[in-house]
Amino acid sequence: MAVGARSGHGEPEDRPEQLVEPSVGSAGFAAGTPSAGASGEMKGHTVERPDGAPGTGGPRDYDGADDGTDDGGPDERKPRSFWKELPLLIGVALLLALLIKTFLVQAFSIPSDSMQDTLQRGDRVLVDKLTPWFGSEPERGEVVVFHDPGGWLDSTQAPEPNVAQKFLSFIGLMPSSEEKDLIKRVVAVGGDTVECVKGGPVQVNGKALDEKSFIFPGNTSCDDEPFGPIKVPDGRIWVMGDHRQNSLDSRYHQELPGQGTVSTDEVVGRAIVIAWPLDRLSTLPVPDTFDQPGLSAASVATSGAPAVLGVAGALPLVFWRRKRLTGGRTAG
Repeated sequence: MAVGARSGHGEPEDRPEQLVEPSVGSAGFAAGTPSAGASGEMKGHTVERPDGAPGTGGPRDYDGADDGTDDGGPDERKPRSFWKELPLLIGVALLLALLIKTFLVQAFSIPSDSMQDTLQRGDRVLVDKLTPWFGSEPERGEVVVFHDPGGWLDSTQAPEPNVAQKFLSFIGLMPSSEEKDLIKRVVAVGGDTVECVKGGPVQVNGKALDEKSFIFPGNTSCDDEPFGPIKVPDGRIWVMGDHRQNSLDSRYHQELPGQGTVSTDEVVGRAIVIAWPLDRLSTLPVPDTFDQPGLSAASVATSGAPAVLGVAGALPLVFWRRKRLTGGRTAG
C-alpha cells in the first residue's frame, strides 16, 4: 500500500494519496499491512483526511468519495467508439425516413412523357402527403399522384426491382414498383361539369380553360379524344395529362366504373416540387386559369341552395313570433 511518508514533526503532503483497499485475512488484516498493537490501536502510517484531520488510510480518494475502482483515480468515462454509435445513428435515420415517407412527403419518379412539358421522363418529384391527413381534398389545377383506380395500368408490366431498389422504396427515396401509381393534373372536382369538343377548349362549369401555359406545345385540348359533358360525382376528380396527345387519362377510361373519374381516396398526395435533376429544381404551382372568377359558380350555387331555403323557411316563423310578442305587450 503506497502512502505518503510522514515524520513525527512534519506536515502532511498536499498531494492526494493513492490507497489500495486491503483484503481481510484470518487475523483481520491483509498480509503486509500494519498489525494492531496490544492496545487495539492501528500501528502504521496515517493520511490526511479531506477536512485536514489526520486519520488512518482507507479505501477512499482524496476528496472522500468512493470511486469503485481499485486505483482510487477519478471516474472518467471514455466516449463510445464511432463504430459503436453508427448502427444507432443509422437506425434513427431510417426510422425518421420511414415516418417522413408515411406522413409527410414521398419521392416519385416520372416514368413516361404524359405530363410533358411540365414534367419530363426521369424527373423526381416530392409529393405532399401531409395535408390529406387533415381532410384536404385535391383542387383544380393541382398535379397529383394516385393509385391505379383499376384497369388504367393493366397492360403496363413493371420490371422486377433489385434488393437496393426495394429498400430505397421502403424508406421513400424511390417509388415502389409494386404499387401502380399515376401522375396527372386535376381538371375538375366533385360537383363540376366538364366537357371538351373537338377544336375547342376544355370547359369546367361553362368556363373555358386557357391551357397554353402548361399543355405540351403543339397539342390541342382534346382533339384526339373529345368528351362530355360529364358531371363529376362528389368525392371524385377528373384528371388529364399535360401532353394531351400522349396521355391515357380520364378521357380513355369512361367505360370503367366511375366513368373515368378517380376517387379522392386513391390520391396519394399533391406533387409540389421537382427535386431532381437539380437543373430542373422548381415548384409546381396551380396555373392562373384555374383561379378565374366564376369557375366554381355551379358548385357554390348548389352548396348555397340549402342555406337560401333555410332562410326563406325561417322568415315566416320570425315574423309570427315578433307579432305575437308585440301583441302581448300591447294587451298588458
